Amino acid sequence: MTSLFVGVLISRGLRSHLSSFAREKTGRRWQAKPTRSTRVAQGFTRMSEPIPRRGEPEVMDDLAEAQAYAAADFADVNEAFVARLLELAGPPAKARAVDLGTGPGDIPIRLVRARPGWHVTAVEASQAMLNLARQAIDAADAAEGVELVEADAKATGLPGGAFDVVFSNSILHHITQTEKFWSELKRLAAPGAVVLIRDLVRPRTAAQADAVVRQYAGGESDLLREEFHRSLLSAYSVEEVRSQLARAGLDTLALAMVTDRHLDVFGRLP
Repeated sequence: MTSLFVGVLISRGLRSHLSSFAREKTGRRWQAKPTRSTRVAQGFTRMSEPIPRRGEPEVMDDLAEAQAYAAADFADVNEAFVARLLELAGPPAKARAVDLGTGPGDIPIRLVRARPGWHVTAVEASQAMLNLARQAIDAADAAEGVELVEADAKATGLPGGAFDVVFSNSILHHITQTEKFWSELKRLAAPGAVVLIRDLVRPRTAAQADAVVRQYAGGESDLLREEFHRSLLSAYSVEEVRSQLARAGLDTLALAMVTDRHLDVFGRLP
């Protein structure tokens, strides 16, 4: 009995010593290994938490990504954008327009087909995209109405106050220094210029972002799905864009959700 009792005391003392030693080394008590249900619950919590913006590169210089984007079927989306822009612009048969971040050039081509008297200056910083846009413009025989300019949309170097229409589709989520973008937009616009800026809206949670990708890019390539997911996480919320406009002195422009994943900034400048 004595030896057993001493053995118990030694065992308890050893456990106490080891526990104390572990706390000194780690600064915390031993913790039980999470169960599978705990890990699942933790994962669910992370998927349902609000996600911060994760910016992506401003310039899509990767040739494979540019080609995948250009090859995707955005015909309906781009045609709807052109229809909305013309609705805002009204009847003028002639106008000087600038497209900030033209990508593969599909929207300017559609625009000058609809309004042959318009001239579009299409700004793009990516050499890969410029090459694809040039090919598309030549194939559409639209070079007379669309002029490509290699430039940063935040500092185009184009003449100030020169454009009756300023538009962009899906560039804002690429830009982190948004104050420079909005400042350049103001500088380029002529008095009374029409503005239409359309972009993605960041989903509130990771689970919502995954659902949007499945719904709208489920049949696309792995590369395009990954690119779309990155773009969603890089996009701004409506509240963030509203704050950007207020700081830029552009809060006279309207801001609205136009689909479950897009917002529009639109209107006429003074």
